[in-house]
Amino acid sequence: MYRFHLDYCYILCSQPLSLGTVTCLVLIFGLYATSLSTDAEKGRRKVVHVLEDDTGAVIVQTAPGKVITHRGGSITLPCRYHHEPESSDPNRIRIKWTKVTDALVFEDVFVALGLQQRLFGSYRGRVSLEKNGPGDASVIIHNVTLEDYGRYECEVTNDMEDDTGFVNLDLEGVVFPYYPRVGRYKLNYHQAEDVCKEQDAILASHAQLHKAWLEGLDWCNAGWLEDGSVQYPISHPRDQCGRKDTAAGVRNYGYRHKEDERYDAFCFTSNLNGKVYFLKRFKKVNYSEAVKACVRDGSVVAKTGQLYAAWKIQLLDRCEAGWLEDASIRYPIVNPRTRCGGPQPGVRHLGFPDLKFRLYGVYCFRKNEESVNGDVVKSTQGPRKSSKDIPMNTTSTRTI
Repeated sequence: MYRFHLDYCYILCSQPLSLGTVTCLVLIFGLYATSLSTDAEKGRRKVVHVLEDDTGAVIVQTAPGKVITHRGGSITLPCRYHHEPESSDPNRIRIKWTKVTDALVFEDVFVALGLQQRLFGSYRGRVSLEKNGPGDASVIIHNVTLEDYGRYECEVTNDMEDDTGFVNLDLEGVVFPYYPRVGRYKLNYHQAEDVCKEQDAILASHAQLHKAWLEGLDWCNAGWLEDGSVQYPISHPRDQCGRKDTAAGVRNYGYRHKEDERYDAFCFTSNLNGKVYFLKRFKKVNYSEAVKACVRDGSVVAKTGQLYAAWKIQLLDRCEAGWLEDASIRYPIVNPRTRCGGPQPGVRHLGFPDLKFRLYGVYCFRKNEESVNGDVVKSTQGPRKSSKDIPMNTTSTRTI
């Protein structure tokens, strides 16, 4: 028996992993599993032990991994296969990628049989085979969107034989709680989906909310997640948020009725293709004047998700309250100071004031200029930054 060591590999199997071994015909692994964008390259060293016995079957012992990028980037979904006999005609190999959107529900992404290829839906024009030698079924997703986040299945078929493996695509970004002008606990599941999209975001997953909680998110109002469950993160237990003597964590109401029950929403957004900025003016303005001011400056009023992304990723810090597109008043604080709303960093929220008579500044959003083929040729934003260590706390996101 021989032992080999492969570095930077992800081996995933379609069968549940146990303490024993799992035999796979499709070996999904990435000799690299990082974003193609140089500003988002990251990854952890993984050592995979592969044992080969006298029968030629490959026995794998490993744990599933994930690949990470950001909105607008490019990413490889790694998938490699080995088939017996080696002389099999490659033109008879079918490669199919699908996205797992729900339990036993799949969305077609890409299929190839020999030289013939077909793309589906929003993936048209954005997905291509990597073609990194024999046995490579990896695909590259370009211009990654928020909706690309999730779990993908790679299926390789050779005549009557087939096997599958899975890859999880994760995005860098920020989770934020959201409720509309009409008030708290007014959204059913479908309305929560809509308001997140309106704010340049999607409903967050449980994994994204849990990660945000680990980073300090504390919010005492329950909200919808993308799987139809209702949850809320508590970092500092207190009586008004499920009792003070209970442990900190993500509280879970379970799966709720999507049409009849109403809660807030937890949204997720990622990297911006543009810049959020506070428009300097000599006087404060009402909402309609704010909209016109941004337009005159070649921009539009920023959305809530865009302000959160600018705070978390671009480290926007401004101690001045301003209008946003949803007619809320907010401002981002990276470096807390006494006169700027408390000791914690976050996006301060002053509520939804009267549109005509209340006067504030305004946050605008300007897109990057792009060339004909979609490549950025001029950017209005500075070098991409990260603020992973910035916690999000109730005192920084609740109304003050």
